[in-house]
Amino acid sequence: MEILEKINQLRKEKNAVILAHYYVRSEIQDIADFVGDSLALSQEAAKTDADIIVFSGVHFMAETAKILSPDKKVLLPDLEAGCSLADSAPADEFEKFVKEHPEHLVITYVNTTAEIKALSDITCTSSNAKQIVESLPKEQKIIFAPDKNLGNYINSVTGRNMLLWDGECHVHDQFSLEGILKLKEEHPEAKIIAHPESRKPILLIADHVGSTSSLLKFTQNDAGQEYIVVTESGILHEMKLKNPEKTFYIAPSDNPECMCSDCNFMKLNSLEKIYNCLLYETNEINLDKEISEKAKKPIVRMLEISEKLGL
Repeated sequence: MEILEKINQLRKEKNAVILAHYYVRSEIQDIADFVGDSLALSQEAAKTDADIIVFSGVHFMAETAKILSPDKKVLLPDLEAGCSLADSAPADEFEKFVKEHPEHLVITYVNTTAEIKALSDITCTSSNAKQIVESLPKEQKIIFAPDKNLGNYINSVTGRNMLLWDGECHVHDQFSLEGILKLKEEHPEAKIIAHPESRKPILLIADHVGSTSSLLKFTQNDAGQEYIVVTESGILHEMKLKNPEKTFYIAPSDNPECMCSDCNFMKLNSLEKIYNCLLYETNEINLDKEISEKAKKPIVRMLEISEKLGL
């Protein structure tokens, strides 16, 4: 029996759903029950009557799913699938930082550990960060963490002066401005679309800046035919599925060890690992109850603000 058949059989027998982030391998996206951004996936899983959630993504995403679905068993195909951005904010150091600025409200990007969420007032996504910040009084002092590039971008589009934690995503922070400009010379009709976790000089030359799902929607609704995509390469699979007649070029990296734009953590997920964790129900994500309850509050507040704003 082929591995896809085995996975499908186990999925049915164990009442499991498989979630796949846009950045994982294409063959995983093809078999997933839901494909999307991290928070949206956790929300979809929470709506189901599944007993098991297999989250093909990275550790903080599986944690978020557990926070929103505490009674479901959440499995991560590879426990080594971490996140450089989430890891850039150690909980003990961040707690000290927050205590040093008691007058600041704490907004954290959803790309954080449960411990960091538990220290937060509101979470946000790259698609709603601008609106979340703008919903607050202008005089409100804000700490924004952990992504300094996203924070700088939100400051620039809102006119705020949020205090930024010094963290970044190793993929988005290493895109090559020179390489992107070279691609643009070679393909002058191509539009540059970039995730706001990228550095400011790249965002300044972009035709569209937005979350992963926003970039995908832009390619579907835009009249253009060519795009230089400045985010993790996994999104190209969905972009090509949705726009088979269009051409996509992934932006190159400055990293001399890897000129690609792959997240090595996302690519740890595989069909074999999905099968094994489903078969043996291993790599379960368990959270301290107090941490989980505290971490849920800023997520709920974000969702309440988003609903009020009609997002």
